[in-house]
This record gives sequence, C-alpha cells and structure tokens, in this order.
Amino acid sequence: MSRRRAAVVAAGAAFTATRHVLEDPRVAARAPTVANFRGRPVSLRGGPAAAAGIFAGGLTGAVAAPTSGLPSLAVAVSSGAAAAAGWYDDTRADRTRQAKGLRGHLGALARGTVTTGAVKVAVLGAGGYASGRLLGAGRTNALLRGALIAGTANLVNLLDLRPGRAAKATVMCGSLVALAGGAGAPVAGAAVGAALGGLSTDLAEVTMLGDTGANALGAALGVALAASRFAVVRLAALAVVTGLTLASERRSFSAVIDRTPHLHRIDAWGRRADAL
Repeated sequence: MSRRRAAVVAAGAAFTATRHVLEDPRVAARAPTVANFRGRPVSLRGGPAAAAGIFAGGLTGAVAAPTSGLPSLAVAVSSGAAAAAGWYDDTRADRTRQAKGLRGHLGALARGTVTTGAVKVAVLGAGGYASGRLLGAGRTNALLRGALIAGTANLVNLLDLRPGRAAKATVMCGSLVALAGGAGAPVAGAAVGAALGGLSTDLAEVTMLGDTGANALGAALGVALAASRFAVVRLAALAVVTGLTLASERRSFSAVIDRTPHLHRIDAWGRRADAL
C-alpha cells in the first residue's frame, strides 16, 4: 500500500479510536474538569482521547505501510512521553502561581524552583531525542530531529488557547505532510485523524485537549516532519518552529490571529457564537 493510502487508513483508525475514548462514560467520569478561557467548565478527556487516537493510528499506519515502521515506533515514544508530561502539567500545575512561557519556566528553574512546565520541557526533550535516534543515525541528526519533535509539541500546545485552534492547525499541517507521501505520511495521517476525532466536542467547549492532547498532537506532527529524508525540509521546519516559539515570548498568538482577517475566520469557524 502506498504511504498516502496508508495515511488515510491511519487517519480513519485514529479518528475511530479518539471518538471511542471520548464517548466512553468511564473516561468521562474520571477525567478532571477545568475552566477554559471563558471560565466555562470543560472535560480534559480530549487529551487522553487524542493520545489514544495517535497510538492506534500510528500502529495501523505501520501495518498498512511497513516501510513506515520506524516513524510509527518513534511517534509511540514521543507522543507517549508528550502526553504523560502534559497530563502531569494539566493535573499538577498551580495555574495561579505557575510561571508562563518557556522563558518563565527556565527562569524559575534558574532560581531553584522546578515547575511542572520545566518537568514537561525535560520530558519532551528526552522523548524527542529518543525518537530522533530511532529515525536516523548519528548523535547530531538525533539532536536536530529531537529538537524538531519537541519544539513542534510545544508549539502546538502554545496554540491551544481557544477551542479548536490546535486541532485545526494539526489538520492543516498534517494533511500537507500526508499528501507529500514521505515516510512520515502515515504518522501525519494519525495526527489528522486524532485531531478531527476530537474537534467537534472541542469547538462545542465540552472537552479540551489540554497539554496532554496538544503536546501529543504536536509530537506526532514533529515526527512526521522529522522522518523526511530531505535534510533541508527538516532544517526549514525546525527554523519555522523555533522562530514561532521565540515570537510567542513577545507576541500573543491570539492577538495576531484576531488582527489578521483570514486567520481570524479560520480560527472562528465552528466555534460557539458566544465564544467569538
């Protein structure tokens, strides 16, 4: 089976698995409820559902296109680590006192305070590096691939400030990578399927990806990009991810999106009228 077809199959498996977890009453009963950007209570079960979808989609993609076995193994490692770190941050962080942004977490660490965000950064880095080792030989290649995977996981999480935003970004970027048909196409398909599976309840403000789901989706996108056999693609993607991450320390993504008509329309699509 071609990698593009495998990406479609992986997306279907990820969508189905994500919906199954979202609709499981046992998961709904155990998942914490938090306040979203408007103070509305929403369930964090969207995060574990997305992680489960990525795992199911990645496994299905590996079976459908055996040549994509290493990227699928890499996404299990990186997305699993990202989801675990995100869950720790979602459930343990004190939002009233927690440092904000990468600079805030690193600054707190320099002062001797280990925040849940700093723990998450460390786990994302370790998971990214381990996945990078699976994808390519050599320590330098592993470091660059790992930085791309961890950076993309963090970037997608930075977008998760409004209902559906991180999921939409994953669908758009992941679809392009899947259509390119490279080794990471099935993994990209899994990320797209998982994002689509949770999009409707995310937009309705019933569930939220949280750090758990946003980091897992971002890690999957990162693996799909890092699996490219073209070094220029990997380096360009890393440059974009790094640039946007640094920009987020100085500019609000929400403010930029609201001031840009085309981005604002995409961002607002499907959202509750009273949330616009």
